[in-house]
Amino acid sequence: MDNFTVSPVVEQTLAELKALPCVKTSLDFLKTDGELTLEQQIAMAKIPAPTFHEREKALVFCEHLKELGLTDVHLDRFGNAIGVRRGKGKGPRVILEAHMDTVFPLDTVLEPKFEGSRVYLPGVNDDTSGMASILSVIRALNAGGIETEGDLYFMGTVEEEGTGALGGMKKHMSENTYDASISIDGSGFGNIVFNGTGLRTCEINFHSKGGHAAGAFGKVSNSLYAAARCVVKIASIEVPPDSGTIYCVSNFHAGNDAGINAVASDSQIKINYRSNRQDFLETLHNQIMKAAQEACDEETARWGADTVTWDTKQYVDVPAVNQSANIPLVEALYTVIKDCGIEPTFSVGGATNCTMGIYAGVPSVCIGSGGSGGGAHALDEYFDNTDRHIATGGTLLLALLMAGVAGQTRPLAQK
Repeated sequence: MDNFTVSPVVEQTLAELKALPCVKTSLDFLKTDGELTLEQQIAMAKIPAPTFHEREKALVFCEHLKELGLTDVHLDRFGNAIGVRRGKGKGPRVILEAHMDTVFPLDTVLEPKFEGSRVYLPGVNDDTSGMASILSVIRALNAGGIETEGDLYFMGTVEEEGTGALGGMKKHMSENTYDASISIDGSGFGNIVFNGTGLRTCEINFHSKGGHAAGAFGKVSNSLYAAARCVVKIASIEVPPDSGTIYCVSNFHAGNDAGINAVASDSQIKINYRSNRQDFLETLHNQIMKAAQEACDEETARWGADTVTWDTKQYVDVPAVNQSANIPLVEALYTVIKDCGIEPTFSVGGATNCTMGIYAGVPSVCIGSGGSGGGAHALDEYFDNTDRHIATGGTLLLALLMAGVAGQTRPLAQK
């Protein structure tokens, strides 16, 4: 984002914050905390936690929060693990969260392999790195004896990945109110996610009478042909440029291996489609549904026999959300990243828990946990802990800018 400017108040508050002896102590502590942070990260990543199966990992995270002195540590009714570090009492409510689920099945072998400064382990980066960074931030707060003006909430969320569709964050935000939300997801630190891409995943099922490939030919419609017609129509849909609008027919199934001489009575396609604008997403959805209806009408008319019908089931429905970059939270993050010696970049869209904070009307951002990583969602996923403390220190400063240090700096988050 060219020529991005921040309020002088943000820059002044950061300078005041960094001058505090307690904050200096916390930042110095983080330079020595990397080994323990990585150790906890690996231990938590070794716990199987595919989406909808996060409970064991959540209970371990809760134990860590209790050990660090947080209060009201519990699993909410959706399975999210949460604890509170109380502030002076009248400041804003600020939440830091990382998702606990991974994309790997329960029977995945979860044994770390080390290569230089890298650790290879499914889920170690996305997003066990965020969970470990949260624990490191709490230890730093304790090391500096920092009392905040507002309450700090720390949470491990469920159901972020895949068909979870950011569900843990969405459900939690529907019942709780915050003044700022900070999501930590994956490695790195310079990229600022402050908007959310809308996405949907659905299946369309086509139904016809079916019959013998020879005896029924010309007498019945074919659900497979209707599905194929629909795919061709979807493939011809044009999308607006520079809007992050995409679609993909990812699956096609019809008939069965034993019925190669049968007219398929049932066929199915699955589609994933996305956009950074909700109105474009709705338009695309309507075009896809129209394609299904037209395909059925054409296949029915082609044979003049039975009627091909269709129905649809939606697995994922995440709204596209937008907020201004010129709000205190985004400006504070931008300033902190530059202060860390990193050139900030702005992400256009993205599917993170930040989306559900914005959707709930809460100023929200998503940042990385530092270090470096790669191979997300692959068995060779890895994380490199080198210089992680830079990002963890930045996250600490961002949280303190939002919540304020009691009697020292005013919170930038607005109640």
